[in-house]
Amino acid sequence: MPTIPAPANPVSPSLIATLPGRYYTDPGIFRREQERLFEAMWMCAVRSADLASPGAFRTVRIGRESVLVVRNRTGELRAFLNVCRHRGARLCTEEAGEVRRSLQCPYHAWTYGLDGRLVAAPNLVRMPDVDRTAYGLVKVALREWLGYAWVCLADEPPSFEETVVGAAVERLGDAAAIEHYGAERLALGKRVTYDVRANWKLIVENFMECYHCATIHPELTEVLPEFADGYAAQYYVGHGAAFGADVKGFTVDGGEGFGRLPDVADEQDRRYYAVTVKPTVFVNLVPDHVILHRMFPLAEDRTTVECDWLYAPEVVESGADVSRSAELFHRVNVQDFAACERTQPAMASRAYREGGVLVPTEHHIGIFHAWVVRQLGGAQG
Repeated sequence: MPTIPAPANPVSPSLIATLPGRYYTDPGIFRREQERLFEAMWMCAVRSADLASPGAFRTVRIGRESVLVVRNRTGELRAFLNVCRHRGARLCTEEAGEVRRSLQCPYHAWTYGLDGRLVAAPNLVRMPDVDRTAYGLVKVALREWLGYAWVCLADEPPSFEETVVGAAVERLGDAAAIEHYGAERLALGKRVTYDVRANWKLIVENFMECYHCATIHPELTEVLPEFADGYAAQYYVGHGAAFGADVKGFTVDGGEGFGRLPDVADEQDRRYYAVTVKPTVFVNLVPDHVILHRMFPLAEDRTTVECDWLYAPEVVESGADVSRSAELFHRVNVQDFAACERTQPAMASRAYREGGVLVPTEHHIGIFHAWVVRQLGGAQG
């Protein structure tokens, strides 16, 4: 089995090696990740409710590809490569929009139905031998879960149940635990998009540990006091970090939040759970809302993160002020991403050529590192 390269100087049993610095700066390694991870695994693309009506579409960057997700005439979501089959022009140039019945290339007006089939083109009637299905848009596999459309560019996608749903089971210890929050029934209360000047793996590593929490997250450790001891919510299977004794809700000041989601179990009340779905999704669960991060790695040193705060529909429809609720994790995001951006330049330093070290409360990050190396086919020279 591929192993993480050892540092030049042996480390003590309390410390284990990280990935070498080049894993965060080398464009060749990033291209390998695009091929072996982002274009081979299930990626969370769009929130299904954002495409409410037939003809609504959104384009997202998945690996090196632009992917078009659209709701068709029968109300189903479909995904295609955002490339016209004629001369390769970008079909939809906007990030989001809505069409009436078809998608038309702005270059030569080749036109496709919402099912991806070629339906019209200038002089197409004079070319009766053109197979309109064969020259339709290239389809991308799509599954819906937690109210989001997940896509996979692989010709033979891996098992969704094992690689996506299985991540929640592995973390929470119960296949039904995440379903209690009913994310697919929730409404979007707030969305923030962050442009992070850091490698995507630094963001994942940061999310997986809480050794830094006492240092940079004063608001979070007030609400979740055990985080001040350095153990992240993901350290133990099935564990949810308990709210502080005087904390009333998962809010920036610990004050009242909203009513508990209807199916959240008693043992899940007043607790925070975190799930990492590799490679690029974080799911945060609290009694009255769900926070979901989607990462879109753009380069070896740049990542877009889209974060959604989801609430019971009646909360959003009532016009309730969710700012105190959303502000807590927004501050956490800003603090975390600033830390990652402070770290990114040092990945190219000779001081980090052989990597760094992980203390015991961070050792589980080593599992993530080993997974990355394994997915890439072994240590990258």
